[in-house]
Amino acid sequence: MNDSRVPWTRLRRLGFRILRTAALLYALVLLLLLFLENSLLYPAPKYSEDDWTTAQLKHEDAFFNSADGTKLHGWLVEHEQPRAIVLYCHGNGDCVGYLGPYLQELRDRHRVTVFAFDYRGYGRSDGSPSEAGVLADGRAAQLWLAERMKKRPAEIVLMGRSLGASVAVDLAANNGARGLILQNATTSIPDAAARIYWFAPVHLLMKNRYDSLSKIGRCRGPVLASHGTADDLVPFELGRKLFDAVPGPQKRFFTIEGGGHNNPEPPEYDAALEEFLESLKP
Repeated sequence: MNDSRVPWTRLRRLGFRILRTAALLYALVLLLLLFLENSLLYPAPKYSEDDWTTAQLKHEDAFFNSADGTKLHGWLVEHEQPRAIVLYCHGNGDCVGYLGPYLQELRDRHRVTVFAFDYRGYGRSDGSPSEAGVLADGRAAQLWLAERMKKRPAEIVLMGRSLGASVAVDLAANNGARGLILQNATTSIPDAAARIYWFAPVHLLMKNRYDSLSKIGRCRGPVLASHGTADDLVPFELGRKLFDAVPGPQKRFFTIEGGGHNNPEPPEYDAALEEFLESLKP
């Protein structure tokens, strides 16, 4: 009888070792994700002379400080007779040096003055990015632009893409906005990360939250949101869920059929953006 138990005992021991090894590997993967969270969320491209010299765009280099004294940089691209003043908050993989053609298009096609800035650690801005720091940088940029253009912060149109949409929602919720333009927005960063890292309890582990869903109810101005149905980083459903939580009737959701996260907007979106900006006239 004792001899017949030996194989089962060995199998149980082997199974225990396999489970213990798997659990250890899983824990190591989670620790690695924790360690890499900021580097994954904030690729933070830095200043490159090539980026700046190839952007043939008349602009004003702006240097200003965040609330904690971190020195930030941005580009002010002015229109001679702007119908709106726009603060553009870029995505996590961009920097001002990449945005020249897009800023020019916004200025010329849509007749706006636009200010794009780099979060701490990006482009020519000092420091290292974090949620608290990036949101503080957005507030500093909105205040700088309002003062520079002799406007109140609530008179600035806020425009954000991806991570920048989370920054724009925070600004609109706290300081107000003349209008809010969201591109590929998410309800929160953990919500978006959960679709990629489905095997990890990201809602429990992530330090960076950017909980736009809890803030959007305080955004009372007009809202234009857009999202691609083929977005593989921020699922379409999350952008729609955030939009549905926007209070008030002055809102429009533009669906980009087949659009990915980083694809350019189609001409139909430009028409929707034009209509939205026109509706903001006093």
